[in-house]
Amino acid sequence: MDRLHELEVFVAVADAGSFAKAGARLRLSPPAVTRAIFALEERLGARVFNRTTRSLTITDVGQRFLESARRILSDLDSAEKEAVGETAVPNGHLTLTASVTFGRSALAPVVCAFLNEHPRVTVSVLLLDRIVNLVEEGVDLAIRIGPLPDSNLVAKKIGTVRRMLVASPDYLARRGVPQTPTDLRLHSMIAFTGLMPNREWRFLDGKSGNSISFVPRLEINDAVASIAAAEMGDGITVALSYMVADRIRDGRLAPVLDNFTPAPVPVHLVYPQSRLVSSKLRAFIDFAAPRLRATLDSLNLAAANANGHATDGL
Repeated sequence: MDRLHELEVFVAVADAGSFAKAGARLRLSPPAVTRAIFALEERLGARVFNRTTRSLTITDVGQRFLESARRILSDLDSAEKEAVGETAVPNGHLTLTASVTFGRSALAPVVCAFLNEHPRVTVSVLLLDRIVNLVEEGVDLAIRIGPLPDSNLVAKKIGTVRRMLVASPDYLARRGVPQTPTDLRLHSMIAFTGLMPNREWRFLDGKSGNSISFVPRLEINDAVASIAAAEMGDGITVALSYMVADRIRDGRLAPVLDNFTPAPVPVHLVYPQSRLVSSKLRAFIDFAAPRLRATLDSLNLAAANANGHATDGL
């Protein structure tokens, strides 16, 4: 039994969740699928699927082996395309993911510009405020904000962003400007749960980190909604610098306790590890990385330049 054939059958069964469906996708008979999986399990010395007459589930061994199998098949496909010259012009479909606000403000314009330069590539963009498993969900590349956990993903840093507290000038004129983190307990706090999951704000006091907890007046799981509430004068909220740079520059929001702002967090492009990166993904990384870096630098600079004037007259 051909070992690559076994891998193809294994991945197809894992994706389809059924021997019959995998066989139909590969145009193989059910016995042929069964023989391929049996041969793979014999060689590994372990079961890759638990199967009964009613259900099929992947084992822990199978789950660990699945990522390697996908990578091997992807590398083979890329090598074959490169050998016949298909990689000369990027083509095919890319699936990208980012947080909702970053995708709207920074990623979408870059994707549109990329498509204009690469007419043979199509792109799906998934804007989700959760961590996507790239391998399991078939995603080629993600933009991750914050420290990266150890993983088998390849990461390319494209910049940094800061967590900031902001409020409208009208709110600060009415309620006063907080001078220390403990003053926040005297204010109406709008907690964006994505950045304040435990109803607390982490800050730097000198060189040491600290945190303060509070009961928010309003709690929202959407960054755009929390920023809009702050802009309307309903309280102080937390946001990432790129989200509010334009509003600070235009005087609609002002930084609060900026001297206590936590250290910047990194922004990375991440993608599954592979010995051969497809031409379409390489083309997107080469195109997007400098443009996204420039966008982040511009937004951070706008927020920093507005800082000195944001609270004038309050």
